[in-house]
Amino acid sequence: MRLLMLRNQLRLNDMEIKRVFDLLQNYVEKYPNQQAALAGKKNGEWVKYSAQSYQEYANLLSYALIELGIEKDDKVAMILTNRPEWNMLDMAISQVGAVTVPIYPTISEEDYRYILADCDAKMVVIDGLSVMNKVTNILPDAPNVKLVYTMIDREKYPYFDQLLELGKEHPHPEELEARKAAVDEMECATIIYTSGTTGTPKGVMLSHHNLMNQFKNFHYTISDHSDKAFSFLPVCHAYERALNYCYQYRGMSIYYAESLATIAADMREIHPTMMCAVPRVLERFYDAIYQSGKKQKGIARMIFFWALHLGERYKIPSDSRHWFYDIKLGIADKLVYSKIRANIGAENFDIIVSGAAAISQKIAGFFSAIKMPVFEGYGLTETSPVIAVSTRNPHGREVGYVGQPLPGTEVKIADNGEILCRGHNVMMGYYKQPELTKEVIDEDGWFHTGDMGEIDQYNRLRITGRIKSLFKTSGGKYINPDVIEAKFCASKLIEQILVVGENQKFAGALIIPSFADLKAWCAHEKIPYTSNEEMIKNPEVLKHYAKEVNTLNKSLGETEKIKKHVLLADEWSIANGLLTPTLKAKRKVITAKYKDVIEKMFA
Repeated sequence: MRLLMLRNQLRLNDMEIKRVFDLLQNYVEKYPNQQAALAGKKNGEWVKYSAQSYQEYANLLSYALIELGIEKDDKVAMILTNRPEWNMLDMAISQVGAVTVPIYPTISEEDYRYILADCDAKMVVIDGLSVMNKVTNILPDAPNVKLVYTMIDREKYPYFDQLLELGKEHPHPEELEARKAAVDEMECATIIYTSGTTGTPKGVMLSHHNLMNQFKNFHYTISDHSDKAFSFLPVCHAYERALNYCYQYRGMSIYYAESLATIAADMREIHPTMMCAVPRVLERFYDAIYQSGKKQKGIARMIFFWALHLGERYKIPSDSRHWFYDIKLGIADKLVYSKIRANIGAENFDIIVSGAAAISQKIAGFFSAIKMPVFEGYGLTETSPVIAVSTRNPHGREVGYVGQPLPGTEVKIADNGEILCRGHNVMMGYYKQPELTKEVIDEDGWFHTGDMGEIDQYNRLRITGRIKSLFKTSGGKYINPDVIEAKFCASKLIEQILVVGENQKFAGALIIPSFADLKAWCAHEKIPYTSNEEMIKNPEVLKHYAKEVNTLNKSLGETEKIKKHVLLADEWSIANGLLTPTLKAKRKVITAKYKDVIEKMFA
């Protein structure tokens, strides 16, 4: 009865939160004692902002925007790393009726040139010297940009503290209230540019209605006791941003990682209860845990790896696990898992929300076994972004499935296997591209995701591939590279892989080895090397990988098997333009870069 009353109360409150800035007012009214609504590190120390100070800063920034001449529907771009000021600016922009345009701080100068010109940004707030230099270079090509602010004083543009001071000196409380009252929930709140895996970035227009109807359904996924979120994925991405709004809705603290390099150290300091991640990050977490076990000796090492492999076989539904397995799991928890949690500050952990790519059974099982349960979700920027997410409801969570559609969201599978979605989460359209919008949203309102999937008897959705990733061999057989790549990435020896072979007789692969594991293997086998380039040419290494590929091929159909592969000593990263900010491979860019290598493979 208490749970039913709680959910009914949540629904009552939901009716009041229609626009982004309503979320901030709700936070202050419902959680007035929250002393760490937002937290970030400055000079090595955590700086916390209470719910009230968060609102005060947002209002000062709104006053400053009004004073600077930012009008309703003006576009304000933010090129910032994760930090509390991101939230303050986001709220300030929405309160004055303007449109937030969040941009990744890791993209190329050419992308900045295109996006800032395309979105008609009137103001840009930037973080970092490299970003400042890139933006400075492209300003002549973005004539609408009239105002540039930096986060700290870089002696070139006005900066954040001056923006706050401007708001203090020129308060506009009456006009701010009038601006807020004039904002309709169906109006555009943000334009988010897609990662561009398939070409030029597209500006996705999302309304206040789109954004505020996302997190209201997440309370079936997150526990009531979860009160401290750890954020390290870019909040400018729709996925992290949706969770960020959810944290605020629930009155949780949001702690931002100092950097990707300090994730483990930051977690030990703050002891979070939840976070969202992409599978690659969890794989790196797992690899670090695995390597820590190798440093142990004797019986301790044996127990550690017994527990590790036990966790890898974990099945989420309790009725799928044998009672004796659960007894062993309890022993493993006391001897190993509890120490792992303590070492990374996860003693009271509730949930990891995983998205952006498929996660392997091994990784999802292991983290769930050590009481850091993985809940998968699925969606696109165009769907605000969540379409489906795992829940705690009966049959609501299973590895390999991305959960059940959110309430108010319809999902169906088209005749060609494509996932179609309709509901409150579907975007307003692509900015200034109505024809392109018509290509993806049909006359009946169904958004065509481009992903392939299946729905089971429990209404759970499973992603089976990307339509545009499919290719046909010269023998007329279709290959789904996503499935093959997911299986190969489960190997400790493989860091990254791209399956190729369109119009060829068979499938091949470009493989980036996991050099940390490969170096350890070479040391064990007493194989000398001076560089990664030399290592991947060593005959023994080549044999080692050929054996691994043959082993992995056993789980694939005959036409899916990787018949040839090439080891590469390169790195595919966001910085060199080969990965999107969510760590997805840019297939076209990679195949163009290695055109000669691929042609030689199939010669």
